[in-house]
Amino acid sequence: MSNSYRMKSSGISHSLINELMRLYDYPHPHHPKRTIHGYDRPHALRTARMCVAVASRLGHPRDRIQLYHVACLLHDLGRAGLDRQLFGTIWSWAKQRGIPTRPREWRAVHPRTTYGRETEAFVSLYRRDLEASGVPMDAWAVEQIEMRLGYARRLARRLRAVRPALKTLGVEWEPWMQQVMLYYYYPERLAKAKAWVRQLAEILVACEQFEAYSNRRRGQDYYARKKESVPEAFAYLEKLEQEGILSSEVLNAVRLLSAEGAFDTILAEARGEPLSRSDRRYLRSFMDRSV
Repeated sequence: MSNSYRMKSSGISHSLINELMRLYDYPHPHHPKRTIHGYDRPHALRTARMCVAVASRLGHPRDRIQLYHVACLLHDLGRAGLDRQLFGTIWSWAKQRGIPTRPREWRAVHPRTTYGRETEAFVSLYRRDLEASGVPMDAWAVEQIEMRLGYARRLARRLRAVRPALKTLGVEWEPWMQQVMLYYYYPERLAKAKAWVRQLAEILVACEQFEAYSNRRRGQDYYARKKESVPEAFAYLEKLEQEGILSSEVLNAVRLLSAEGAFDTILAEARGEPLSRSDRRYLRSFMDRSV
């Protein structure tokens, strides 16, 4: 199928989407008259479009997909206020030293850390080293650490803050939406979730990571990456499948939609340039593989 493949819409209006994106705005802690506009809103928009396409392919009902679309649009709300330079400095420093940057990875290395206190453990261990590297370890720096290692806590705070706005917008927030948003960092929280909730959570992880691996801006800020690679993106998704984070059903749906050209435009937008011929060929090859 050609690149003009049109993905299904969830039925959410453009005006509502715009209002939801404004919820990422955050007052600057050091400059009261300044607002930190939501980091990489296009990432949230692109991820949500992909999620809607995969959820539709897998047969989820339209009313559920509408709420799911909202959850996917707000999946990074816990990072509202992200300071690109400070956040990037802290997590590049951690990555260079092999320090875990996600809660489940932290607990695997530091099993004695109290559940939900990963941020405090990180700060306790590395405050002096970060300060020696030139990072002022004030409350704002700790907030940047919370955006990864304490994501559940920070997301909960931001959701409480925007709940009145969501109500005004006519969005009926349901508990499963927050569960879906947390799955990547906290898969254990969905151990007893309904199968459809777990599947929607897997779709968000798959699409968010696929987009992130193609996102040039995110690659530079988050991962100190210099080049985007579609094969590397799928290698990571396959790793998540091996770890039990993604199911073969979800991964196969992503592969087939990719083969049909459903995501070409999104991936090109994320990169800021057209897909290479080799990347297109790689994506189309999924149509011929037995999956």
